Amino acid sequence: MEENETNRLVKGALLLSLAGLISKVLSAGYRVPLQNLTGDVGFYIYQQVYPILGIAMMLSLYGFPQAISKMMAEMRLSGKRPSFRNFYLPLFFILLVINGVLFLFMLFNADKLAVWIGDSKLTNTYQFAAFVFLFVPFTALLRGVFQGNLYMKPTAYSQVFEQLTRVAIIIGAAVLVANHSLDFYKIGQSAAIASLSGAFAAILVLLLFFVKYKPVSMEKHVIPWNYYVKTLLFLGVIAALNHMLLLVIQFADAFTLIPSLMDYGLSKAEAMETKGIFDRGQPLIQLGTVLGSSFALALIPSLSKHKLEENEGEFNFYIRSALLFSFYLAVGATIGLIAIFPETNTLLYQDDKGTVNLQILVLSIFLSSVAITASSILQGLGYIKRTAAFILLALFAKWILNQFLVSIMGITGGALATVFSLLGLLIVVLFDLRRKLPGLQLLNQIQWISLLKASMLMLVYLLFVDFVFPESLLLSRVQLLLYVLFLVTTGAAIFLFSLLRGKVFSERELLLLPYASLFIRIYREREKNE
Repeated sequence: MEENETNRLVKGALLLSLAGLISKVLSAGYRVPLQNLTGDVGFYIYQQVYPILGIAMMLSLYGFPQAISKMMAEMRLSGKRPSFRNFYLPLFFILLVINGVLFLFMLFNADKLAVWIGDSKLTNTYQFAAFVFLFVPFTALLRGVFQGNLYMKPTAYSQVFEQLTRVAIIIGAAVLVANHSLDFYKIGQSAAIASLSGAFAAILVLLLFFVKYKPVSMEKHVIPWNYYVKTLLFLGVIAALNHMLLLVIQFADAFTLIPSLMDYGLSKAEAMETKGIFDRGQPLIQLGTVLGSSFALALIPSLSKHKLEENEGEFNFYIRSALLFSFYLAVGATIGLIAIFPETNTLLYQDDKGTVNLQILVLSIFLSSVAITASSILQGLGYIKRTAAFILLALFAKWILNQFLVSIMGITGGALATVFSLLGLLIVVLFDLRRKLPGLQLLNQIQWISLLKASMLMLVYLLFVDFVFPESLLLSRVQLLLYVLFLVTTGAAIFLFSLLRGKVFSERELLLLPYASLFIRIYREREKNE
């Protein structure tokens, strides 16, 4: 690959990473006002349909576009260019058939799905959600074509505009529910309408780029139907699965928690409210996972099996750095959030219901952050089928554990089921990574004593401040917000400062970070004092 093409690829990957980060922050952030406006029952209704809408979004953002961009790259290598007759129309037709089947299945089985989940009132919500799949062929095809030409701006811009549109409509619907202008169950239908509107906004953005750049030719060549179908079905679905870890966990919860909670002895109304409280943890887990894995993932797009063969030592350094950054940040985020969760729960959701169970659930931040980072490394090495299979195993484990543990322990069992399924995934992924990269020696590189000191110092500090700070100064939500922000900022600073002084990173690793000069100055300060 030529140097300018490599630069375009790396810059494009970073742009997509940034767009993905913005979208994930928006996706996690809007659920807090959504719960505040609609309550735990409204939040439960939204979370019952969100995994299905999320699956459609992943297919349109990652799965099918990745498959199409691969076909585009192979066409370029063979000296061909895509045309409407031989490329666009056949692919659009295949995508329409695949997503049309999903649409029809959802539409005509919405009542059965609602009964299975344990809430027949969700039937109309699932029927609305079915229509989202009809927009996937448009967005996926256009995104895939641009990505295949190493032009990532259309995908990045369309992703952000899609998310902004969704958020605006969902929050608007939540306000109407709060004012009793809409029924509680309309929030689920509104979520589906918001996704449809977001997809429409994304299509408009993509069409503007398409009209401007016209990535199409009039060439004629034989249509390889079998190749198109096979690539879209297998690579498209597998690539989407690799971005669905947190989504499949919520998918299992949507289908199993309500029936299992009723088996535990709760009434239907109690089960709905309990799941709504349990779902409070999802946006926090999503944000924590973004914090724990986003920077590490930014290092990964430039890694490939070819670079491993070129310079194994250099390759292992970047892989090890990505994993170490993810590991340390995820540990800090997890411990810190568990310590301040009572205040955080009250700040975000206006009461402290479910705090203990949600503190157990917060362990998912560490497990999912490191698992996502390690899985992304395996994908960079070309093992995408393997990582997709691991995620399906995590879904299966979560599904079975929910049915077993929740019926015995209530919602505590749901939290433990999430932790155990993600722990199993993490162990399997790290074991496989160790087999593929025996020279990585990750566990030997972790500075366990320094990490323990940093964690204990932060934890003791947070607990001490919480103990001595008078509750009389936290009567309003604004005061509580300032207090939580103070704890987060100072706790994170103490943790990072302790890690740097403990030399858990080398100077070479610190140079990969933004504001590297500041971190290296703190790092070297200890040497002066010794």
